Amino acid sequence: MAISYKPQLKHKEFQDLTDQIRFLSAEGKIWLGEQRMLLMAVSAMGAFRREMVNSMGVERAKGFFLRLGYQSGLKDAELARKLRPHCDEIDIFLAGPQLHALKGMVNVIPIQVDLDQETGSFYAEMEWVDSFEVEICQTELGKMDQPACWALLGYACAYTSSFMGREIIFRETSCRGCGDEKCLILGKPAEQWDDAKEFARYFKADPIIEELYDLQSQVSSLRSSLEKQQGQYYGIGQSASYNKVCKMIDKAAMGKVSVLLLGETGVGKEVIARSVHLRSERADGPFVAVNCAAIPPDLIEAELFGVEKGAFTGANQSRPGRFERAHKGTIFLDEVVELTPRAQASLLRVLQEGEFERVGDHQTRPVNVRIIAATNESLAEAVEAGKFRADLYYRLNVFPVQIPPLRERIEDLPILAEHFLRKFEAEYNKHTLGLSDKALEMCLRYRWPGNIRELENVIERGVILTDNNETISQDALFAVFPDSEFHQTSPQSLEFIDDSGQVVAEDYPSAESHWAESIICNNISLDKVEATLMQRAMEMANQNVSEAARILGLTRPALAYRLKKSGIL
Repeated sequence: MAISYKPQLKHKEFQDLTDQIRFLSAEGKIWLGEQRMLLMAVSAMGAFRREMVNSMGVERAKGFFLRLGYQSGLKDAELARKLRPHCDEIDIFLAGPQLHALKGMVNVIPIQVDLDQETGSFYAEMEWVDSFEVEICQTELGKMDQPACWALLGYACAYTSSFMGREIIFRETSCRGCGDEKCLILGKPAEQWDDAKEFARYFKADPIIEELYDLQSQVSSLRSSLEKQQGQYYGIGQSASYNKVCKMIDKAAMGKVSVLLLGETGVGKEVIARSVHLRSERADGPFVAVNCAAIPPDLIEAELFGVEKGAFTGANQSRPGRFERAHKGTIFLDEVVELTPRAQASLLRVLQEGEFERVGDHQTRPVNVRIIAATNESLAEAVEAGKFRADLYYRLNVFPVQIPPLRERIEDLPILAEHFLRKFEAEYNKHTLGLSDKALEMCLRYRWPGNIRELENVIERGVILTDNNETISQDALFAVFPDSEFHQTSPQSLEFIDDSGQVVAEDYPSAESHWAESIICNNISLDKVEATLMQRAMEMANQNVSEAARILGLTRPALAYRLKKSGIL
């Protein structure tokens, strides 16, 4: 379709875009949808560009800024599709030029736009007025020998290519930065440009940088191999609390001491256990992991110590247990608190004497195994409750290590998330643009009761729900936003853009006023609210009136009276 435009895009035409801007001054953040934005002085960008040109040369600097604009264009194309899903093709496409103007980068005047997403045909002519890159040239670099709007051009190529689903190349046919009267751009499919391959090289990594990355990759690979040979692999983490754990483990690994790993479920106890094994002198031996909670109590002894033929119904042949298979290596007993009393006695014998007997056998078998135990419960409390043997507890508790939960090493979350992203993108044969800034912000504020295992599951969900070349949004990560689990660090007010383009402030409603207003607006009576609260408290207390009264902060007689009055009892 061929469309002509007036030489000005009016503010009201992209009010849906300005509605996406939020200023959180108390947090020092600006948001455009789920992208975190920056307000930066053009003079600062000009000084940066001058340094890039002086140090890298014009061609390499041009490639750098083209790629910079390209990344921004990909993000904005995604935003346009989400904001205008039911609009005409041209209205969705124009969100790109409108966003360019909204960000203060350039005023875009469409001269002619012909596009058809079904056939893939595209042709566009536009004028750029007051380009920030032209201003930089005039103040910092002087007149250029070639068109100078590099970042704007990269943006246009990426935005349109993403929108059309095919490679579209824009070229600046005239530019005020090199002395022309106007900045004019022309866009059409790549195959219609004679120099498409030559231009495409700008969007590839710089050869010098690529060579540096190759060398860094080789060094990293060699270092990784060396660390694996030395057994110094502790999973992923750079926080002070996690590094402290790794240093403790490093000191214990080379010895023979039993290690007890403590921590909440999902913190990565098995990863640490494998690290101890790899770092020890037993690294060439087997590593056998056992989840004691997953084995039925009547089979746990047979699984750990083996069984002789005919020992019990179904034992049709003799077979070794996990301890025999771990001979001269390491055995990891996860959830060791779940061991039966008989299994605890047998384990104590292994620790004390280095020998055991198979179930149904009287032959004593020597075994050389290092034991690493783990639990997310308190063994000391289990001993007091009579659930765990005290003598076994003191044998296992020689070198206890407390592994911090994810909420106490939250600075490790971005690299953990990146690791899981790469893992699941390979598994599902996808390529995403990573977590949106808002999604990452949500992850950093969440308390993660399920720790690293929960993070892994959340990232997998996000990869599954996100299409190729799309950003993983906060909606894709969480089916229901777990507001109660977030740190309460939200500011008391936000600023946004009103219809006139002014920044205005709006107070955040408190949680109390929010649900109170919701109740009033929905015409819910006070009696109904009281009855609902009492019914819910009774359900939570399993119909125990005393417990429900404690939940509601009432005395038992007061609650009983209200229950009777409302007809619940």
